[in-house]
Amino acid sequence: MTEYLQFPAIDPVIFSIGPVSVHWYGVMYLVGFVAAWWLANRRLERTGWSKEQLSDLMFLGFLGVIIGGRLGYVFFYQFGQFLDDPLYLFKIWTGGMSFHGGLLGVVAGLWWFARKHNASLLRVGDFIAPLVPVGLGAGRIGNFINAELWGRTTDVPWAVLFPGAGPLPRHPSQLYEFFLEGVVLFALLWWFSATRRPVGAVSGLFLIGYGSFRFIVEFYREPDAHIGLYNGLISQGQLLSLPMVLIGLVMMVVAYRKRSSDQSRKTKS
Repeated sequence: MTEYLQFPAIDPVIFSIGPVSVHWYGVMYLVGFVAAWWLANRRLERTGWSKEQLSDLMFLGFLGVIIGGRLGYVFFYQFGQFLDDPLYLFKIWTGGMSFHGGLLGVVAGLWWFARKHNASLLRVGDFIAPLVPVGLGAGRIGNFINAELWGRTTDVPWAVLFPGAGPLPRHPSQLYEFFLEGVVLFALLWWFSATRRPVGAVSGLFLIGYGSFRFIVEFYREPDAHIGLYNGLISQGQLLSLPMVLIGLVMMVVAYRKRSSDQSRKTKS
């Protein structure tokens, strides 16, 4: 009989002071945000922005993640519950954040920053994109510590027995996402953005990379019980990731064609 890995007994609450509790998941969000801020400061000289402007940008991005992530979770995954109880939208202490909603929230924050500082939205996006995987990776570690968003049942040697997930071993899909969406995507974007690229290309690669990695991992992640699989084939996460890949491909094609066209005009002139 195969011995599967038993999920370590990790208390999701680090400590409590009276009614206030500090959760590992919240700390991981904070770790991701601080790491992204540190990396952003390392690349600040490339932008010509001041540290005050960077603070403004990071604050808007963080706000976008929280507000967009909650709205996305409620409307993409729990719309029925929202219709039954509209106040559920504000019950953030019950948990529930969506990456795709958070992405839309971040885009809204970047648009506001670009408009306020008369900057190009795509240039702002190219600056932020390589920083996002740091927060994504930290968030997936938080999911693992919380023993949530586990994978589908499997008999692979590294399968894990998660508390609350029944007696069968499952893929540690949170760690798959940490590796692909966090480590691999960060390395890819950091390397790609180290060289001058056409405006919009880094943002496009981020959309392609995240959408592709998320689509792959969804084959190993347990679908949401109240949603399941569409036509028994595709999950909600995959459905939301496909447009990201398509939009990212269009952005990269347009970016490189525009640069080629600009270079051609310069040569002729």
